[in-house]
Amino acid sequence: MTAVALRDVSLVYPGGTVAVKDVSLSVADGEFVVLLGPSGCGKSSILRMVAGLQRPSSGHVVLGGVEADDVPARSRGVSMVFQDFALYPHLTVADNIGFPLDVGGCARDERAERIAEVASAFDIGDLLSRRPAELSGGQRQRAAMARAIVRGPRVLLMDEPLSNLDAVLRSGLRAEIVSLARSLGLTVLYVTHDQIEAQTMADRIAVLRDGVLEDEGQPDEVYRHPATMHVAAFLGSPRMSLLKAYVQVVVDSHVALHIGGQSVDLPWPDMRARAVAHYDGEDIAVGARTEALRPAAAGASGPVLTGQVRHLEHHGHETLVSVDVGASGVEACGLHELRTGELVLRVRPDVRPVHGEHVGVHLCLEQLHFFDLANGRRIGPRGRRR
Repeated sequence: MTAVALRDVSLVYPGGTVAVKDVSLSVADGEFVVLLGPSGCGKSSILRMVAGLQRPSSGHVVLGGVEADDVPARSRGVSMVFQDFALYPHLTVADNIGFPLDVGGCARDERAERIAEVASAFDIGDLLSRRPAELSGGQRQRAAMARAIVRGPRVLLMDEPLSNLDAVLRSGLRAEIVSLARSLGLTVLYVTHDQIEAQTMADRIAVLRDGVLEDEGQPDEVYRHPATMHVAAFLGSPRMSLLKAYVQVVVDSHVALHIGGQSVDLPWPDMRARAVAHYDGEDIAVGARTEALRPAAAGASGPVLTGQVRHLEHHGHETLVSVDVGASGVEACGLHELRTGELVLRVRPDVRPVHGEHVGVHLCLEQLHFFDLANGRRIGPRGRRR
């Protein structure tokens, strides 16, 4: 296998459309990195440049420590798996898997051995005589992945390979792909818009928006310490609640965050209070995930906001409760637009809030996030390095 690096890579299409802008990213030998972002953010364009199907407008693609910009796609040792399976309908599964070996002039005995080996790894050994039309969606994707891996690629590129499958198949194949990649020591670049796939599969994730790399790191790090409001809103289900807050500094005491007609105090000893204090007299965005919220008893003290239950979402094992606290919602790049400021908290299934009733929501101050409304960047210490 081999390492992959992008060095200040940009891709500009004729007419001036910028698909990728100054992206630098390293993928270690044997690492599984997921490129995450909405449609049109540049994920697939990056895969195409690594594969050699598209030449960067500027910057360099490096494979195994060697600049590969002038290396043709067929010589890069890269395999690619697509969203639509891309199997030849007139060939059997065995012949589909063996097609790259035929092109490479592989000996017949070795070909049969390698097909059987990779088919066994993907649990499709009993399907080798079938044609794609006789397979389920999951079986077709396994066959496509087997074909990509059979020739022993240096790098495996995967472009939303599970998006056409139902939820049950996606869940099972996520685990299979990760397990197989690790057992074979594959270097993987995986593209998805599904943040659950990214967080459950990746060694590291790289979050893109409009061709720009906004954040990268281990999944739990990016989730707990998002670099931007866009990243914060994109990761997590349900998404982070983002509310507008007016900052008022009470020197040597606390920073008051006025959220709608209510307020929450951030104690001065909290290191984040010093950073938020720079926005005295201005509005910022305050972010809260469901794990930072819990129901508060009537008259409870501390950082509590009260509001009206607007929506209940029952999931069997839990209920999600949307509470309108009368604040202004914040839009993060079209991902998180709310008519009013709502907090979403989880409650046990035996807790039965009533639509329209007034409830209290306790905020865990240590788990709140703060963002600059002008540039979307995180306010305060990150807790990790880019």
